[in-house]
Amino acid sequence: MPQCVVIADDLTGANATGVLLKKMNYTAYTVMNAERIELSTLKDCDCVLYPTDSRGVDPEIAYNRVHNVCSLLKNDDVKVYSKRIDSTLRGNLGSETDAMLDCLGEDYVAIVAPCFPSSGRIVIGGYMLVNGLPLHKTDIAIDPKTPVTISEDAVLFKQQSKYKVASILMKDLMHGKHYLADLMKKHVAEGCRILTIDCVTQEDLDLIADAVITSKLKVVAVDPGVFTATLARKLITPSQKQEKSRILAVVGSVHPNTKNQMEELWLSQRTHNVFVNTKELLEDEERREKEISRVTEEILKECKLNVVSTVTGDGIYPENRIDFTPYMEKYNCSMDDVTGRINSGFAEITYRIFKAEPEFKGLYTSGGDITVAVCAKFDTAGLSLMDEVLPLAAYGQFLKGEFEGVHIITKGGSQGQNDAINRCITYLKEKLYI
Repeated sequence: MPQCVVIADDLTGANATGVLLKKMNYTAYTVMNAERIELSTLKDCDCVLYPTDSRGVDPEIAYNRVHNVCSLLKNDDVKVYSKRIDSTLRGNLGSETDAMLDCLGEDYVAIVAPCFPSSGRIVIGGYMLVNGLPLHKTDIAIDPKTPVTISEDAVLFKQQSKYKVASILMKDLMHGKHYLADLMKKHVAEGCRILTIDCVTQEDLDLIADAVITSKLKVVAVDPGVFTATLARKLITPSQKQEKSRILAVVGSVHPNTKNQMEELWLSQRTHNVFVNTKELLEDEERREKEISRVTEEILKECKLNVVSTVTGDGIYPENRIDFTPYMEKYNCSMDDVTGRINSGFAEITYRIFKAEPEFKGLYTSGGDITVAVCAKFDTAGLSLMDEVLPLAAYGQFLKGEFEGVHIITKGGSQGQNDAINRCITYLKEKLYI
């Protein structure tokens, strides 16, 4: 039976959420004709999406439609319940959320996280912004069927719901998932059944989902689909994918863009970084080995505490850039030979980490030379390419070799905006159900 039930107020919204789930390899069915569907038909799908066509109807009618559908689909196997709402807060937000809460029972609460980062919909300070404008200053305010003239999401739910509503703002998210989980439980203990939460980025949605799981609250996700997909990724693991997974980012590029991208990653996601003293990789074998061992051991020591670990060359900072000429003279070799020695050092670190900790299933590499060196060290026959994450960033899996099937994203060091590496790591998380 489905482990994720999404009740949407219209068909396009249901399908849009279904596509997000399908991208993570879940089987998703949209039910379009309730009279012809049999529950046995749904037994092979991970997620079922049911549109009630209730956005523009009277609140009482919307309530009844959602309550009836929820009664039909609720099941002990379901791990994620979702009330899919419009990304601009149109429709019967309150009555439809009330219907699901009433149907599921008094121990359920609604977590409203209505941002859709890729579409420019965010909530900050309790206000929804659409491409930087408050919602009430957009054309949604003059929508002919369901206009919205208020930008505060909590106010909309207070006006439409019979339940007590509380707001959780960005300042609360800054303290981490345990603080956020305790705050959620505090509001629930005070009688609140609807919690509206600020959210701007995918990382905010990950944090909110982690806090929900930490709190052990029974929840209904109320959102345009992205939070639902995030929660599903963390709670529903396909049967063929049971092992824990971690991600290693290996970055040797010295392009100025790389510095900005790595700092964006470190600010956006919880990671453990170890800088490689790149110069040591060019010294004698004893010093080279000592540096390789140091970085490897520091990553392995902390990796259980972090989903994402990063190994970064210190050359991303200009003061650490190396003059290769003395080393070319010392070893009587070309610049390619010198940089190849650096690349092979990064590859050796990567290999030792993956060899020592099987939970590393995802790899990000920045810089073509680093990627080639890693693939050579891993003795892979090549990469099975599967997708373009963003321009000049490719996703695939290792073919053959000791680490066949490892998920990898490769990207040129100079490519992409400041959020490029952050987006690549988030993409790997989705593929690995982290």
